[in-house]
Amino acid sequence: MSKYFFILFAFVGFPFMVYGADLVGDKTTTEKGVVIEVINEVSAKIPGTDVIGIEQTLEIQIIKGEEKGKILQIVNDYNIFKSGDELYITHNIRGEDGFESHIVSDAYRIPTLVLFTILFIVLVILIGGMQGVRGLLSLMGSLALILFVLLPSITAGYSPVVISIVVSSFIIILGSYITHGFNKTTTSAVIGMIVTVMVTGVLAYVAVHSAKLTGLSSDESVFLNFNSRGQIDVVGVLLGGIMIGLLGVLYDIAIGQAIAVEELHTIAPHISKFLIYKRAIRIGREHIGALVNTLAIAYLGASLPLLLLFSDSGTEVVQIINREVFSAEIIRTLIGSIGLVLAVPITTLITVYVLFRSKSKADKKVIEKEMEEIKNHSHSH
Repeated sequence: MSKYFFILFAFVGFPFMVYGADLVGDKTTTEKGVVIEVINEVSAKIPGTDVIGIEQTLEIQIIKGEEKGKILQIVNDYNIFKSGDELYITHNIRGEDGFESHIVSDAYRIPTLVLFTILFIVLVILIGGMQGVRGLLSLMGSLALILFVLLPSITAGYSPVVISIVVSSFIIILGSYITHGFNKTTTSAVIGMIVTVMVTGVLAYVAVHSAKLTGLSSDESVFLNFNSRGQIDVVGVLLGGIMIGLLGVLYDIAIGQAIAVEELHTIAPHISKFLIYKRAIRIGREHIGALVNTLAIAYLGASLPLLLLFSDSGTEVVQIINREVFSAEIIRTLIGSIGLVLAVPITTLITVYVLFRSKSKADKKVIEKEMEEIKNHSHSH
């Protein structure tokens, strides 16, 4: 009889227990403090490991938050602090019994971020001049589109893939025209980039689904999935991230190709479309070699701690590569590189047809004459 009572309690009583637990949940707030004094600093093992770390006992005054003015003593093994350092503290109040705890959650990094942001802006303006100012305006517009259009739209439940393509297109249009002005060369680059992004989006969709990627290879993706209760398509977010991440380098190569075609056409307007296309592709090939290498190395650099972790694990290389955390980055790199490679012929072809006017009979005669001279010159040798 007791067995059946337990089963009945599990199905009927447990939901009410869970619901009751939610009513007395923990309260967590973040407050800002300043280190008054480092009371003690010793070397100690990190709990559960054989790793030796630094453990400090800090006297901290809260300078912003609910407990402003309060002085606390907190044991810290997160980072090394000294007197006068500002930091963030997580204040937790346990719901079931009101027990309070304080832990160091992060260093205060805003002054450093502001300093290097100002340095970046000053150098861009001093060295880049008006073009640098336009580049900064373009960057601000791109960030605004991502923060106020892309993120809210994905959060609202719209398809991350569709939204990413739309926002990417607007970033391309806005950034290109602000930086390089309204002209045929810029328009050619814009069309080339939008076409490349669309093609890349299709390839990314096929690659991600073929590899059965879940989009949950990182902690932030897992937290996003739980916080949104599964309402956000994390696979779509992965696809969108691939396309957004491609934009910076894609912008560079597309504008470069469009300007190369323009310069070749300006210096030799009588040369045929096909010949200009061949010469511009030759320039693009050199560009591809450098940018593909740059993209791959950038991703490897970002994954360096992970590479070091697995390199000493004794696991086979094939198994390591097959893990989603690596497979996702490999596919991201490959799709991005494919997009860069495709951008060269696509943008070059579009620019050739946008910039070139129809060849007149006079132009054809000039071309025929020059080709004959080249032929005769070759025979003379």
